[in-house]
Amino acid sequence: MNNPVFTGPFSKEMQDFISLKKSIGYKYCTAPGILKRFDTFLASNHTSLTALTKEAVTGWCTRTAHETAANQQSRSSVIRQFAKHLDNIGVDAWILPNNYYPTGQQYVPHIYTIDELRRFLAETDKCCQRPEHPYRHLIMPVFFRLLLSCGLRCSEARLLKVQDVDLEGGILSILDSKNHNNRLVPMSDSMTLRMKEYAKKVHPFPQPERYFFPALGEKPMTVGNVYKNFRRFLWRAGISHTGDGPRVHDFRHAYCIYRLKAWAEQGRDLMVLIPMMRTYLGHQTFNETAYYLRLTADAFPDIQLCLERCYKDIIPDMEGLPHETN
Repeated sequence: MNNPVFTGPFSKEMQDFISLKKSIGYKYCTAPGILKRFDTFLASNHTSLTALTKEAVTGWCTRTAHETAANQQSRSSVIRQFAKHLDNIGVDAWILPNNYYPTGQQYVPHIYTIDELRRFLAETDKCCQRPEHPYRHLIMPVFFRLLLSCGLRCSEARLLKVQDVDLEGGILSILDSKNHNNRLVPMSDSMTLRMKEYAKKVHPFPQPERYFFPALGEKPMTVGNVYKNFRRFLWRAGISHTGDGPRVHDFRHAYCIYRLKAWAEQGRDLMVLIPMMRTYLGHQTFNETAYYLRLTADAFPDIQLCLERCYKDIIPDMEGLPHETN
């Protein structure tokens, strides 16, 4: 929801706030939907507000039934930013204090076993064609293999365009990703071959601006569509799913962990390879990549000494580290 229509007491301020965020370079794709829900709440319960009160903010930000702490934190953060904007333009507003709500337990990524990965991918290969999704049976086996083999974020794969996929060189151009990062991502020979075979069927007459993994109406696949198929494949593969995971993003974790494991077992120089992995993944800081050193050491204790020899005193504790989302 990039251009919602606001009807509550701060409708103009919300619209101006979104315009301001976009004008200084933020994509600001998710937050407008959160602001719209807050606007609907205000329009129904606080129609005559001239100042943003604590009662209004906490009334909407209070955690709902079955809501995760992370989701509450996410939507509350948007309201906190909006309240600071109101304060900056001279509108009286109660600003939600930092860490006002407990963060809850940090999500621990699901580490797929090799057998689980084989079973999951085997289920994607059984995906059937349907009239309402004519390319689904072709997209799903390639899409999920791409996430796993290249460590892509889901959004990076979803938004690939035909012109971003160099099938001859086996290189993906990831443009304007997280933190406005651009990078080139080489594919393995086997993945490149799969992408070529897929492109022959879905893009027989390539149009550069088309999405490489198209949904209906030449739009990109939605997050909801990916997740719905992901859950179906998990269930059919016999992989348990709880409210906390596994997540689609855990394929990115799997890529990193198994890559680090292979390098450690091969005796490769991690001091050279870790910075390369940081660039490949599109991380801004070393800590984001070092997070996977701890995950790998925890998942495969037999190689922990090898990892620690290369990065003594750098493998961090999990607590307090940034963990990625889409």
